[in-house]
Amino acid sequence: MQKSITYPTVYVLGNGQLGRMLRYAGAPLDIDVRPLAFDAPVFDIEPNSLITAEIERWADTPLTQLLGNHQNFVNLSVFGRLADRLTQKSLLDQLQLSTSPWQLLESPEQWKQVFTNIGEKVVVKRRTGGYDGRGQWIVTADNIDQITPDLFGDVIAEKFIPFDGEVSLVGARFRNGETRFYPVTHNLQQNGILRYSVMNLALPNQQIFQQQAEKMLSAIMNELDYVGVMAMECFVVGDKLLINELAPRVHNSGHWTQLGCSISQFELHLRALLDLPTPVLTPIAPSAMINLIGIEHNNEWLSVPFSQLHWYGKEVRAGRKVGHINLCHTDKTQLAHYLKEFKPLLTDDFQSGLEWALGKIE
Repeated sequence: MQKSITYPTVYVLGNGQLGRMLRYAGAPLDIDVRPLAFDAPVFDIEPNSLITAEIERWADTPLTQLLGNHQNFVNLSVFGRLADRLTQKSLLDQLQLSTSPWQLLESPEQWKQVFTNIGEKVVVKRRTGGYDGRGQWIVTADNIDQITPDLFGDVIAEKFIPFDGEVSLVGARFRNGETRFYPVTHNLQQNGILRYSVMNLALPNQQIFQQQAEKMLSAIMNELDYVGVMAMECFVVGDKLLINELAPRVHNSGHWTQLGCSISQFELHLRALLDLPTPVLTPIAPSAMINLIGIEHNNEWLSVPFSQLHWYGKEVRAGRKVGHINLCHTDKTQLAHYLKEFKPLLTDDFQSGLEWALGKIE
């Protein structure tokens, strides 16, 4: 009698919404995925288990000391390298990949050099920890005082890019070097936080962007010998892409794949970690994702056809990601129609972004 297949347990550093969705994705395949709070008790790790993470940074606790340095942590050397913008940008320069000009900002005496060599307007970013619009400042010669003395050495300065749009590519690399990529996704950020994503293969320059992005992300993952899902966010400047940031994990802009693709980004990450057979990723239909930020739960969201609500069960606070809604339909006119049904069900701060998303679909 043939034995049933037993997969190694997959531990996830972090028990937020990404860890929870990895657990959901593992359940149908009978993969035991266990998201862990950073302050959870220390325990013995099974020798064949695997460790991944839902975030690049974590608090220093006994558990993160154990798991974050464990030999079973897949991509162990990658997280620290990409979590620091200094080493992340250095990697992009090493690979000769397009990104905004930048430099480490170590002292006030560098301002003249920064404005001469990089540009008259720069974005100063914390090397670690800054995300969702936090830890970033737009700086010109007139407002350098906002960069306080304690920040020097812990920030980089990048050229401010007047981009035409923002896109991301989510893909995965397997242990044998094979890769899988989703279509390039168009994103709208407001106040530094992703609000809407749209996947529409009929958008202008889609194939040009796809070729550029796959070449760049492949080079990065191969250089790092990376295994699993990685996301790459880019600025669109004309018909060229500039890499803005990398995330060595599943990503907000890939949530649409839960409804709009043959395999979700969460299942893809598990398949890559466990080296499972994986066919070519096939989009089902044009898709959109609404990121629910700082908004109270509304049961009426469930009344819109061809949509899928994910509610994270968090306390609602301004600027906090509390859920997302995926929409997918083979007819773009119908997709736009159902997206419009959310207009009266969302607060005022969602309305301009909703119009942007409609413009990417209609």
